[in-house]
Amino acid sequence: MRRLSAVVLLLTAALTLSIAGNAVAQVTAIRAGRLLDPEAGTVSTNQIVLVENGKFTAVGANVAIPSGAEVIDLSNLTVMPGLVDAHNHLAITYKEVPEHNVYYFTYVMDPTPLRAIQAASNGMQMLSAGFTIVRDMGNAGNYADAALRIAIEQGWIAGPTIINSGIIIGGMGGQFWPTPEMAKEHNIVYPEYLDADTPDEIVKAVRQNALFGAKVIKICVDCKPWGYTIDEIKLFIAEAAKIGFKVEGHVQTVDGARRAIAAGIWSIAHDRGMTDSLHKEMARKGVWRAGTETPITLTGHTSQARYDNTVAMLRNAWENKVPLTFSTDADYYVPGMTRGEVAIEFIETWKAAKIPNADVLRIMTTNGYKVSETENTRGPIKRGLAADLIAVPGNPLENLDALRTVSFVMKDGIVFKRDGVMTPEKFFHGGPVNGWNIR
Repeated sequence: MRRLSAVVLLLTAALTLSIAGNAVAQVTAIRAGRLLDPEAGTVSTNQIVLVENGKFTAVGANVAIPSGAEVIDLSNLTVMPGLVDAHNHLAITYKEVPEHNVYYFTYVMDPTPLRAIQAASNGMQMLSAGFTIVRDMGNAGNYADAALRIAIEQGWIAGPTIINSGIIIGGMGGQFWPTPEMAKEHNIVYPEYLDADTPDEIVKAVRQNALFGAKVIKICVDCKPWGYTIDEIKLFIAEAAKIGFKVEGHVQTVDGARRAIAAGIWSIAHDRGMTDSLHKEMARKGVWRAGTETPITLTGHTSQARYDNTVAMLRNAWENKVPLTFSTDADYYVPGMTRGEVAIEFIETWKAAKIPNADVLRIMTTNGYKVSETENTRGPIKRGLAADLIAVPGNPLENLDALRTVSFVMKDGIVFKRDGVMTPEKFFHGGPVNGWNIR
């Protein structure tokens, strides 16, 4: 009897394995009325995009739809790769009430756990607006940015792919000018910035950020009058390279930008300190420009004089063929707008600079994947890459404002938004979906 039971169990196990081995993964077929290729600047009509196991498996006009596939009809929309914001701060939202848009006070009042929850909300708002990748460049308390990235990767919440910097590294005080009590005792402005004033401190700060979940390093090049020297910036770059990381520099002066470019930095944040000669050197050396070009339409966040200079320098950078990214620094609340809507508003500056739509779309997508170093894993709608895409009415090549109405969003092959309505429930899991790897 025992022998018979054993045989039955073996047969049952074999049958189960056979069924599992022959099981066919669910295939999703997307009918794209228009398929935009931002790298080429072209639109193809009546295309089929197949998705299986979270990746693109086929793209083309003559692709056969497998029997039993789920069909998503986007025939009336323009399907395109997801957008990239190459410089945002999802774990901080300063505002008029109660802190009068003084982000220093936001740091004081909001603890890291609260900011992590807010980052999750801001991340979903960005994804809803079509941003499938966000480089989160610090100002996230005690690694709320790493918590956000891990939660998204583990399948606990929906959100864009996060490339996070951890804590911004700078000279003592970072971007602030703290009192001796604040600076020496590390109260109030910390942990917004990591002090690194010596070679040993530079090495340790880079390693700390890597240990606690950063994926890129951000430094304050010239937040203090003395700033970092070319050799010190080179040390940051060399130490980060050991881990496979790149370095972005917060720059606010011409001299700071010159030193960062000379050192061979990966990207420069903000448009302050930019000149025609610096743009030429950035183009020659391939330094990315994350200009964070605030539009005048976001009242109270720039002045007319500064905006005019921003538009002129953005145009100058484009004319000099500087590697450009779409970067917003949109870390504030605008009443009536989501974080994603605030980020999309930055297209107004690019329109004012009279940069062709095809170039802007390439910058918002292809260049974003390159600066984020994801172009071989996600971004383009190509066979074998992660299945991220969005769909909008109209044609963004003809009118960039089409990006303001994102009707459909797919991330990792899962539908996040359909017919303009967020449907994130399939993203939520009780445990990890990609194996347990905290950092």
